[in-house]
Amino acid sequence: MSGLIDDYLARLKSKVRIQNHSSKLGAQDYLDRLPSCVIVLEEGGSEMTSEDFSKLFDEWTISSADTHLAIGPASGFPKNHKKMAISLSKMTLPHELAAVLLVEQLYRAHEISRGSSYHKI
Repeated sequence: MSGLIDDYLARLKSKVRIQNHSSKLGAQDYLDRLPSCVIVLEEGGSEMTSEDFSKLFDEWTISSADTHLAIGPASGFPKNHKKMAISLSKMTLPHELAAVLLVEQLYRAHEISRGSSYHKI
């Protein structure tokens, strides 16, 4: 799966940087170590279309601040964490698959913004 992530990152041409945190911290400790402005990815987060995600991506791209997205620990993020949350799916996904899905959606968002034919409606 890391090959797919590398492929999409190469296509994004440095618009996205990935940091892998393979720590065995508990859910709250993990959340506490993330930037305060982090957007968490969890099944209970807001669902959106690729077009809606692309609009968010555009906002992130023009912002002077970094955008941080985090895939949660195996036990999930603590309930009532007060962070913005996005759902990639209502299904539970392995971390590696969630990472591939996220990076592909970031690439798709970029391509929607460019008006390319990658995203077919």
